Amino acid sequence: MLTGKMFRDGVISAANNISNNRKSVDALNIFPVPDGDTGTNMSMTIGAAAKEMAVLPDNCSIGEAASKCASALLRGARGNSGVILSLIFRGFSKGFKELEEAGGKDVAKAFELGVKAAYKAVMKPTEGTILTVVRKASEAASELAKTVDDPMEVAFAAMMAAKEALAKTPEQLPVLKQAGVVDAGGQGLVLIFEGFHSVFANGVIVQPLEAPQETPKEEPKSTVASASDDIKFGYCSEFLIEKAKDAKEKDPLKLRAFLESIGDCVVVVDDNDIIKVHVHSNEPGNVIQAALKYGQLINIKIDNMRYQHRNAQEGAAESENKSEMKPADPINNYGFVAVCAGNGLTELFKDIGADIVVSGGQTMNPSTDDILNAVNATPAKTVFVLPNNKNIIMAAEQAARLAEGRKVKVLQTKTIPQGISAMLMFDEEADADENALAMTQAAENVSTALVTFAARDSEVEGIPVKQGEIMGMCNGKIRYVGADKVEIAFKAASRLIKKYDGGLVTLIYGEDSNEEEAEQLKKKLEEKFGDLEISVVNGGQPIYYFIISVE
Repeated sequence: MLTGKMFRDGVISAANNISNNRKSVDALNIFPVPDGDTGTNMSMTIGAAAKEMAVLPDNCSIGEAASKCASALLRGARGNSGVILSLIFRGFSKGFKELEEAGGKDVAKAFELGVKAAYKAVMKPTEGTILTVVRKASEAASELAKTVDDPMEVAFAAMMAAKEALAKTPEQLPVLKQAGVVDAGGQGLVLIFEGFHSVFANGVIVQPLEAPQETPKEEPKSTVASASDDIKFGYCSEFLIEKAKDAKEKDPLKLRAFLESIGDCVVVVDDNDIIKVHVHSNEPGNVIQAALKYGQLINIKIDNMRYQHRNAQEGAAESENKSEMKPADPINNYGFVAVCAGNGLTELFKDIGADIVVSGGQTMNPSTDDILNAVNATPAKTVFVLPNNKNIIMAAEQAARLAEGRKVKVLQTKTIPQGISAMLMFDEEADADENALAMTQAAENVSTALVTFAARDSEVEGIPVKQGEIMGMCNGKIRYVGADKVEIAFKAASRLIKKYDGGLVTLIYGEDSNEEEAEQLKKKLEEKFGDLEISVVNGGQPIYYFIISVE
């Protein structure tokens, strides 16, 4: 039988295996734009679960292990590949729910539910991707489970079918065949299955090739320390409650009401078998006693905030750790969370009304939990989330599902200009649905040109690209390649202005460009098109020399 300990060790082994091979998975990405690569996103996602698994006891049930794994994956999910992976494991947790141990038929059922959850989340599933790989694995598991109830054999059959499906992905997606590679997401999933197999077949956890490096924690500025006497509630308590079937209390809302009566910055998130709690109070003992009525506590962290503030060092960098965001009561009708990278863009979004700006973008996709924390820190009853990147939308949608105490609307903004235009369309007098529609329409009316560099050699739609060359993209498609970023930007912007008869152009220059180059680009466009309204903005964004909006 498959035990909780084996599943626990399997997750840790799987996380190590994909981490060890992260760069090779990243290299399978055929699109040359530097982005939040698949291997990195999947590795960070399951790595979040591995940390949770490491504290589980040997006698844990498989239902318990799978549930905790799924919750950690969901919150740690980064990028579309990470979200899909988290949904696969969410299905697994449903298949193993309340089981002490699992047989072959249970494993097959878990795969079936995992596939269903993953496919349901993707609007237009494409064959030759991670979805195909997990579906073929599920089909093999179900077929063998009809006659064999050994969970190890069923899991092995699923893994071998996944490998076979992966090898066939180039035949299903011509772009993979042209590049001579298999699907990156599918490869990541196979590596995860291989990590599980090492435990299931040999009892061996794949070990990390390199010891993880600890990121030094930055101390808050001492200017904050001077405010320590003004702190009303001195203790920050955070923990998870593992719900008990025979618990004295069942309703999380009752716990929330009690915590609000003795403190502030209260967050109580109910997620299946887990309740996530955060509160500032002067009575951490009473917080713990109240929580114990619901089940046992794990991952307990209690910080004395007055002590922390008094010991802050002069000149230390201000912490930007997202876990420092304080939950806020939803006192306003509307609020905004935007995702972007670059000091200039951060200030721009704040200037036009964003309450919280989550640091992230093409090469650093924020996790579901990062976005959820930002939503909880927004003091509004309805929070609009602007991902501003197609690879962040799914994580934002998962965060919206987990948010408590407020309505969350995720707008499908795929670029920075779309996010800006959407926010500018907001009408305080309109209701949430009217605003969502108007803001979405405004985003769809914006065309975006991006100028960046090629991260790898490639060939896209017949255009050969060499690593390091400058690329100009129009609405996501590579149109121009060359050596001069201003010239490439001019060609890309000109194409959009002509195609969409645009009259309003915004040139956002990044950290690897400067105002002189932006003004040079502006002058070239004015000379060619004459009557244009062109604005120049210092976005300070990484990766992109220019982000150009055409309306």
